[in-house]
Amino acid sequence: MSQIIYNSFDREVHPAYLTPEYKSTIYRAPQKPLVLLKQSLSELTGPVFGDFNVGPLDHDLTKNTVKNGEPIGERIIVHGKVMNENGYPVPNTLIEIWQANSAGRYVHKVDQHEAPLDPNFLGAGRCMTDSDGNYKFYTIKPGAYPWGNHYNAWRPNHIHFSLFGANITNRLVTQMYFPGDPLLDYDPVFLSVPPKGRELLICKFDLGATEPSFALGYRFDFVLRGYKQTPFETL
Repeated sequence: MSQIIYNSFDREVHPAYLTPEYKSTIYRAPQKPLVLLKQSLSELTGPVFGDFNVGPLDHDLTKNTVKNGEPIGERIIVHGKVMNENGYPVPNTLIEIWQANSAGRYVHKVDQHEAPLDPNFLGAGRCMTDSDGNYKFYTIKPGAYPWGNHYNAWRPNHIHFSLFGANITNRLVTQMYFPGDPLLDYDPVFLSVPPKGRELLICKFDLGATEPSFALGYRFDFVLRGYKQTPFETL
């Protein structure tokens, strides 16, 4: 597995721990200065993942939980590359995604949004990057949903990503947004990211990855260190 987590965050790219407009950070943000801990044996030798843990349909959210038909919504392909600060690929990295369905509903007991669940779409998948650091998911474009942060608050369409590094204790989490979404200008989660980092969270339409008569393609790359580093969540 790749050594991808052992670096400091660029505060001009990553969000602050406390962003009052994003109300839950008021309760979750540290109240005292952080204490940086040295790496221990558990971080360096903890359990790791291998491709034997990933099933043949885990990367295809349009098929991996089908019960009685096709999932409802716009099919999309999300692909890209995981790279270090020098542009070199990071192979054998476990990537997990989770998302709302096309109506903006998660399969979770806490989500009581008055939107339909899709019996053929769970909204979760995973894959391993190949030897060139590439990954690919087939999924359904997620819908927006209300989230109660403030009056008439709606989350933009987004997909959550998790990347595991050298072992299970090394994990990076972020969100991918879609180009042209009008809700980005009103979303405290997206706006908590400094301007320098916001464009790094928006995928790009990719006609070359689009499959004719089936699904539109989008590209979303990850840079794990350096001045072009992808913004990752710190809470």
